[in-house]
Amino acid sequence: MKTDLEIQTENISGLIYFIRGEKVVLDFDLAIRYEVQTKNLNLAVKRNISRFPPDFMFRLTKSEWNSLRLQIATSNSKGGTRYLPYAFTEQGVAMLSGILNSDRAVQVNIAIMRAFVQLRKFLETNKELALKIEALESTVSGHDESIHLIFETIRALMEKKNEPREPIGFNSPPPYQ
Repeated sequence: MKTDLEIQTENISGLIYFIRGEKVVLDFDLAIRYEVQTKNLNLAVKRNISRFPPDFMFRLTKSEWNSLRLQIATSNSKGGTRYLPYAFTEQGVAMLSGILNSDRAVQVNIAIMRAFVQLRKFLETNKELALKIEALESTVSGHDESIHLIFETIRALMEKKNEPREPIGFNSPPPYQ
């Protein structure tokens, strides 16, 4: 049996997808990590369905599944899947630890919860970066008008360059005659 550290190295964050605006893990990915068959995982969920409201778990639509299959490059013959997969949110994964009573399930859930936290921190960091870029853009956009005015002035001066100018300097009056 793998240790908690080994499970963490399985790149669990790569199993988290954004579907319907939620971060989710699919049932077959969870089953692989829990080392159970997908149908057994889903049977355990169905026996405890009251623990899984729609914000904890939902079944993918056919179009969502087809779109996701293109992203994760699975074939049509993924183990002869007859049913559309379930998607578990972070709360749904946490609820699974209550119905799957094995050491493996506990270790996997800890690793998945850490992956969700890591992803949340990453998204928060990107949000801060996006806000800084937005502030920089607003600062620079205020300068656009000034820069445009400078270029207009330079162009006007370049056009006047070809026009005859009055002599510059001190002109003494003609001597008395």
